[in-house]
Amino acid sequence: SAYMPPLFSLGYHQCRWSYFPEARVREVASEFRKRSIPANVMWMDIDYMDQFRVFTFNDKHFPDPAKFNADLESQGFKTVWMIDPGIADQPGYFVRDELLGLTSIDTKAGGAVRAPSGEAFRGGVWPGPCVFPDFTNDKVRQWWAGLYKNFMATGIDGVWNDMNEPAVFETESKTMPEDNLHLGGLYQSAPDQPAQTVTPGNHARFHNVYGMLMAQGTFDGILGTNPQKRPFVLTRANFIGGQRYAATWTGDNSATWNDVEQSIPMIINLGLSGQPFVGPDTGGFAGNGPKDEVERADMFARWMGIGTFFPFYRGHTARGNIDKEPWAFGPETEKASKIAIDRRMVLLPYLYTLFHEAATTGVPVMRPLFFADPKDVSLRSEDDAFLFGDHVMVVPQLMPDRSRTPAMSKGLWRKFDVVDASHAALPTIYLKGGSIIATGPLMQYEWERPLNPLTLHVALDESGKASGTLYEDAGEGFDYKQGDYLLTAYTATATNGQVTVAVGQAEGKRQRPNRPITVIIHGAGGNTVLTGTDGQPITGKFTP
Repeated sequence: SAYMPPLFSLGYHQCRWSYFPEARVREVASEFRKRSIPANVMWMDIDYMDQFRVFTFNDKHFPDPAKFNADLESQGFKTVWMIDPGIADQPGYFVRDELLGLTSIDTKAGGAVRAPSGEAFRGGVWPGPCVFPDFTNDKVRQWWAGLYKNFMATGIDGVWNDMNEPAVFETESKTMPEDNLHLGGLYQSAPDQPAQTVTPGNHARFHNVYGMLMAQGTFDGILGTNPQKRPFVLTRANFIGGQRYAATWTGDNSATWNDVEQSIPMIINLGLSGQPFVGPDTGGFAGNGPKDEVERADMFARWMGIGTFFPFYRGHTARGNIDKEPWAFGPETEKASKIAIDRRMVLLPYLYTLFHEAATTGVPVMRPLFFADPKDVSLRSEDDAFLFGDHVMVVPQLMPDRSRTPAMSKGLWRKFDVVDASHAALPTIYLKGGSIIATGPLMQYEWERPLNPLTLHVALDESGKASGTLYEDAGEGFDYKQGDYLLTAYTATATNGQVTVAVGQAEGKRQRPNRPITVIIHGAGGNTVLTGTDGQPITGKFTP
């Protein structure tokens, strides 16, 4: 099953190729805070490096990475920095020299992937000619993991493994030749699993797992450096089992209506394939979008609107494109984007609970609509509307002219929202009858304050009952594995115009916070609002 991600990684991320120098990153980060648009993470693409050499910093663009990271942390931002597998083939560059000189491996190429001649394979990526670590070998992965110690010591919070198919520019396939040679070695999929021996082979055999093995080495390196923290790794290439090490994004998409629409089935299919922590480049990587500026702004707003419900929610765009921050398209699109990200922040307790479910049962966070009613054949091909967990149905408009009406699950669904604002660009959301979901306060970043107060959104079923769970832990670290968590099952029961909401059962050693709780019951005739204290039964009058 998937690893439990750090809570910070579930907020909104802002990225582009590339924010530099550091003054530009600081400017964008400050703009989020000035405009009260929540954001958790700022990302550094390849231009932070010295001549695109991984594990180095450009002295001109980022002269003091430790101070830079600390300053952003003080504003409520984590940082994620890019590391690629292409190692500049420049004698004297420490990463290259260490890789080719790995004495524990008896080959002419050290720990590098080899050409059929037995020499290190060389292929062009950003720095020019590169050599590539052979991640099929456990000693190479251990060496790779060790490189992260000094890198993470600058206060970096997460690592972005890009170009790890691996990308090679001048080959016809844009990747390694299939007759390249890999060492193999010992492979242990998880600490509690026995190690297996992987025999040597060619790249045709190992191509699909190369990116996952890189992500595993990266995960191990971050964990070894900061053993009290959960690693956050994003990878472009992954494989079944890779959900134990990394989130995945869907690669270099384009700013087109087609790619807005394709975001949804891509996430759903990856989720069904065991990869719950996935998402696209929201806003589109390649290109600026439609020529008409009004249409372009509308497309961006709608993409941000469905991004609320993507397991991984990151804005990103390519070098040379227009700016694509939430405020870059004018006040109306900024308003829609703020509501979308506000929704995300308020929904974090529910989203975190869904990630706990994914980590324990394997069920995806974002689900196809037919999960709501497998017998309803009309839902089988629906891939615009979707489920966010079991309890929430998301119905967007993804055609430019809004000409398509998505299929919707039958049964009892209550239209609702979690913020006091609306916008025509944003999807309509529905709460399933019989459901309770937990939401939190609106914050600018997820560790700004604890989950207090707590709000429960309730939609009773036809028999006047509802239930739902809330998972809580420290949001970081591994104490939850020793019982430092609180998993609460809430129940609601309505009879004779009275409704009672209570804790049905709870597990875990974590203390329940003494916090106020607001219950919003979404009924056909409007909302009923009750207040009380978490852990105590709350009873009040209810109008169905």
